[in-house]
Amino acid sequence: MGLFRRFRPLLAFLFVAAVFASSPLMAAERPNVVIVMTDDQGYGDLSCHGNPVLKTPNIDALYGESLRLTDYHVAPTCSPTRCAFLTGHWTNRTGVWHTIMGRSMLRENEITLGQLFKDGGYATGMFGKWHLGDNYPYRPEDRGFTEVLRHGGGGVGQTPDYWNNAYFDGSYYHNGEPTPVEGFCTDVFFRAARDFIKAQKEAEQPFLAYIATNAPHGPMHAPPEASEPYSDQNVNLANFYGMIANIDDNVGQLRKFLDEEGLTDNTIFIFTTDNGTSSGARIFNAGMKGSKGSEFDGGHRVPFFLHWPDGGFAESRDVTEITAHVDIVPTLLAMCGVEAPSSLKFDGINLLPMLKDDTAKWPDRILVTDSQRVKDPIKWRKSAVMTSQWRLINGEQLYDMKNDPGQKSDVASAHPEVKERLREFYEDWWAELEPTFSQSTPIYLGHEADNPARLTSHDWITTRLTPWNQQHIRNAYNGKENTGFWNVKVVADGTYKIRLRRWPEEADKAISASLPPGEDVPGVKPFRAVPGKAINPENVTLQIGDTTKTKPVDGSRKEVTFELPLKAGTTTMSALFTTADGEEYGAYYAYVEKLD
Repeated sequence: MGLFRRFRPLLAFLFVAAVFASSPLMAAERPNVVIVMTDDQGYGDLSCHGNPVLKTPNIDALYGESLRLTDYHVAPTCSPTRCAFLTGHWTNRTGVWHTIMGRSMLRENEITLGQLFKDGGYATGMFGKWHLGDNYPYRPEDRGFTEVLRHGGGGVGQTPDYWNNAYFDGSYYHNGEPTPVEGFCTDVFFRAARDFIKAQKEAEQPFLAYIATNAPHGPMHAPPEASEPYSDQNVNLANFYGMIANIDDNVGQLRKFLDEEGLTDNTIFIFTTDNGTSSGARIFNAGMKGSKGSEFDGGHRVPFFLHWPDGGFAESRDVTEITAHVDIVPTLLAMCGVEAPSSLKFDGINLLPMLKDDTAKWPDRILVTDSQRVKDPIKWRKSAVMTSQWRLINGEQLYDMKNDPGQKSDVASAHPEVKERLREFYEDWWAELEPTFSQSTPIYLGHEADNPARLTSHDWITTRLTPWNQQHIRNAYNGKENTGFWNVKVVADGTYKIRLRRWPEEADKAISASLPPGEDVPGVKPFRAVPGKAINPENVTLQIGDTTKTKPVDGSRKEVTFELPLKAGTTTMSALFTTADGEEYGAYYAYVEKLD
């Protein structure tokens, strides 16, 4: 039996339940859970970790009252971390190994933390950045979260987001419906979370609140009062730090709110981030090599603080053993007495027995993280195979983290047995996961929960770069390398209306229309401040399955509509606007409705 299979679920769920049942944690009231996950904030982007410029007094206070996982690892980019964090499964197992191109949608067979807690009697809320799919069956409201306020795609102003959103005001999707909001994005999401928590307290309902901010992900916008203390930095870093300062303020407000509501003691409060820093490494990176996207520790070793007074986690304590995003679901289930289906096996382990007992023996673990960011996974690509002492990078370079935390000296030649052990684990790991890579994540067409379905170019499957933000739409990204197809699943035979558009419905513009630049906001130039380029297509071609239809385009109209019978099944769909001289532009937005 390979190493991977020996290490995979080390603690059976019945044992977990037994540990919890005999633990002093069992109480009349099950604990609430609040998770704050920020975006692109690295281990060094906190003053409690030694940052000499940035000030985060409220998160520092949490740090001083928390159990801290100091060797905690995620994926080097956004969506892959989120899927593992919410399912307890390796990112590549879930179909999520990229942030765009249809590879950010969480496979339908995966069961999320939201679904497990909902089934366990909890109210479940999700606020902010989802980034695991914007269509049925991938949205948070399809995956167990009953109260949702989120932006579209991987960030405010990306292609699936509401048109012209730019961090301040705009509209977000409230339980699937675009809803106007006021204020800076982070403030909006924390405010919605507090409203949700207040409602659950009044209903005497245990709750899970997952607050996943898009900040401090670029583009770099922050409230002026938050960025002003860092005005001696360049505009990007000033607003990056300003966004973190604003998050810090919101964490402080939320903790004060929990105190005032009498919820602090019985609430598991977690602060963490989704990958290494995107912008702060040149100032301070806590001695690590690499940043966001890197296979080195700076890309995936991030903060993890846990505060829960009733559970015995209210004092400053470091846990130095290696842990990972895949451990969080089984650990929270054990902490809260929530059962998972007996058929559900995790790639992570329940950490609770070790966290509760300082004398408990930790398993000699091997973990894997990688940064694929390609159409299909590539073996050994930007990979790290990790133990508490060792890092095997890309299958070749070996680093002794106890003696070389900055990963400066490759010692593979001095420790061939360690390299071989880690390579063997990875080979078994890859062999198990590789058969799943071909399983597509199709967008459902005609499902009653999402009819009409709104498809965007963010999820085109391409070979190079899909237009994933609204500036790309305004610039009219085109050509074979920047256009692609959607994987779709027609849920039932019937007649379908397919409306193809260059601009989304809320822009309310003709296909051939240019667009004036939108308003600026504090910080860098927003996506919407770019003028929208005019195009003049002569015809449009729709392909879905074995059917191909072409129609002439009246550029003064807002869309071209096709009505056609479709058979149930999984297939592909694409749509191309073509000019008289043969230039091709994808239909960046498509609306598909089952009529009968």
